[in-house]
Amino acid sequence: MNSKMKRRMVAVTGVIVIVVVVVLAVVGGTSSAKTVSVADAASGSFGDRKIQVSGTVVENSFSVKDNTLVFSVYDKEADPSASTQLRVRYEGGVSSTFGNDVVAICTGKIDADGVLQCSELVTKCPSKYENSTDSLSVSRLMGYADSVRNKPVKVAGQMKEGTLGVAGGDRRFVVVDPDTGDEMPVKYDGALSDETTEGSSLILTGSINDQDVFVATEVALEG
Repeated sequence: MNSKMKRRMVAVTGVIVIVVVVVLAVVGGTSSAKTVSVADAASGSFGDRKIQVSGTVVENSFSVKDNTLVFSVYDKEADPSASTQLRVRYEGGVSSTFGNDVVAICTGKIDADGVLQCSELVTKCPSKYENSTDSLSVSRLMGYADSVRNKPVKVAGQMKEGTLGVAGGDRRFVVVDPDTGDEMPVKYDGALSDETTEGSSLILTGSINDQDVFVATEVALEG
């Protein structure tokens, strides 16, 4: 190979390298997201830039319509009073673990209305464990229904297969007594940990209402 051919190959190789670097820079620049706080995201200073925000879901701020989830987040540590909130819109369905007080990691862009149009949503909720001491069985609670109605109690049971739904509805899941098969619908709008699955043994804190639905204020795994 003569020197002229070598120089030509070096030049071509150099061009290819430059093109690859430029392509990677463009792809990386469009796909990567800047991590910002809720306050920074709510300030409106990021325009059409892709950002990632982690925040705690504001209690009862969420709604679901046509498979679109809309909710608000705040910085629980820096802003416990939730004075600064960011509205989020996500068109990806609703995870069964989503609910009040869950940590939501949202990636997307802020629109003209100041809403984060979320393209990626990850939720995190630490697992809670509680022993069954002083808990009523589902069957016993149903037997006591009139005397304990609308009074705080603790009940132990298993989540029935095929009943786990999303927060915000009249029923989140059904809890069943493993010994008798008695069932009771449960309403719960809080977050569930990823370890909570259908068939899990649960300890529920809450009260049974006038419609014989157990309105839970806390759900923990039995352990």
